[in-house]
Order: sequence, then structure tokens, then C-alpha cells
Amino acid sequence: MAPRANWKGFLKLSLVTCPVALFPATSETEKVTFNQINKQTGHRIKYTKVDAETGDEVASEDIIKGYKVDIDTYVTVDKDELENLALESTRTIDIDEFVPRSEIDELYLVRPYYIVPDGKVGHDAYAVIRETIRTMDKVAIARVVLTNREHIIALEARGKGLVGMLLRYPYEIRDENEYFDDIQDVKVTKEMLDLARHIVETKSADFEPEKFEDRYENALVELLNQKRKGEPVRTAVKSRDTGNVINLMDALRKSLTTEGKTSTPSATKKQSKKPPSGQREMLMAIPGKGEGKKAAAKEPKKSRPARARKAG
Repeated sequence: MAPRANWKGFLKLSLVTCPVALFPATSETEKVTFNQINKQTGHRIKYTKVDAETGDEVASEDIIKGYKVDIDTYVTVDKDELENLALESTRTIDIDEFVPRSEIDELYLVRPYYIVPDGKVGHDAYAVIRETIRTMDKVAIARVVLTNREHIIALEARGKGLVGMLLRYPYEIRDENEYFDDIQDVKVTKEMLDLARHIVETKSADFEPEKFEDRYENALVELLNQKRKGEPVRTAVKSRDTGNVINLMDALRKSLTTEGKTSTPSATKKQSKKPPSGQREMLMAIPGKGEGKKAAAKEPKKSRPARARKAG
């Protein structure tokens, strides 16, 4: 089942308009998450909003936003004042211009959304806008208001639909010179480059994201499964690489020898056939994790581990 739309409104290109919905194109729901637990009781920690001076709890309807202008001075703004800001694109993705995709610096990319027709009407107008963007081989730059703030969004044709990528404003990008100015100017010899290029060639492959492995997430799953089964937690002693390179040329030659031994065609082919495994299949039955609810009901109850299950 598709997630709930983050936004609904209209996509507009001059006089061509169609109702659309925005859905997040990425998700982190499969990742292991934790609650904070009272170590003494095993109960979950609850947060309350309190007045910093009096310590009294404050009701949600009495909370407004404030911009700090001094140590203890704030300019306050309430919800109605924010909603009354004059933003023409409140319910519209209004396309302003078309630019080459290659001209958009990767630093400006924030978050992708799937943009689809909302309902049964407007599919013709949607198709016109999508195919216009596709045939011109450009990206449509538009404005959209999400959570009371206007964003710049870049629209691209993708298959039968459109993908919108939120973009950062220039003031959000830090000046690279503040970080790169102190990097030393080093002369790289042709021999060093040749060795490095050869290493790159031995490690070159097609981009296959299904081969990516989140090793930390897998280790978390293994840890939780060990604790659920009451097994002693197995910890691996990891050696730390100091990163000290005595001689760069020797290191490059050694790397080349090592990569030549490990990067064999058979090993690469075997790795590409490894099917990706989801975290839900790897994690034992834990209440609140989808199918895990059914399996968890069959397990015998234990006094202490029951508290640990709340944290899952």
C-alpha cells in the first residue's frame, strides 16, 4: 500500500493545470529504531513541554513560535500570522522555467518526491506536462509550499510519472573555500596516477544498489535477535587502521597487488547474484514490526525480556 500523500494541490504549466499529489520517494521505516527506556523500571521515557523558567507543563494550544533576538528576548509569531503570509504557490506547483539538468549542482539536492495525478481527472494535462519535460531533456523549476515554507522543486520525467527534487536555497550552501583553502598543493606524478588508475580499473563495476549492505543495521538486527533468544551477546574485536602511510608509492603498489588477487571475475559474478534481504525478514518477531506481531504471540512470556521488547 502506498503511503499517505505529503501534499495535494495542482501542477501548473502556464494555462495547463492538473491536480496532483506528492509522495515521499524514499523511506527509512525498515531501519531499526529505538525508544528511550528507564533502566530501573523498563518503562518508556515520556517527554513533556515545560516552561523553562517556572517548570510548569504547557498545553499545545498555548505554544507559539518565537525568534530569538537577544539573550532572553523573542519576537513571537502565532499560527494564524504564518498562515496569512502571502504565498501565491500555497496549493500550486507553479513551473517558472526550464534548465539543463547538468547545471544543477549536486549540493542543492535535498529530497525526492513522486508526483502523480490526484484522482481520475487531469491525466491528459499531466501527460502533456510530463512529455514536454521529457522531450526537451530539461528540468522544470517550480515552487511549492510544504509545512508553511516555500521550497524550490526540480521536476523530471521518470517512466510514467514525474519526480520532484527539493532544492536548497543558495544561502544554505556553505562556501567550499572555507574548508578547501588549507588543503596543500601536492604534485602528483604520472607513475602515481597510473598505479591509482589501474586500481580503479580493477574495482570498476556497474552501479547495482541492490548489492549495498548496511553492515551496521545488520549488526543491530543480530544483536537484537541474540538478546531476544537470551543468548550471550557476541562482540567481535575490531582492529583499527591507523591510516599512516609511510611511502605512498609502496602503498599504491601493495594496493594494486591486493586488488589483483581479490577482484576476480568469478567473485564478482557470484556477488551480483546475491539476493538483497530486507530487515523485516532478518529481524525476529518483535511486537510492532508488521508480521512479527503474529509470531510474537506464540512465544512464552518471560519477566525481564518483556521490558526489552518495548524498546524494539
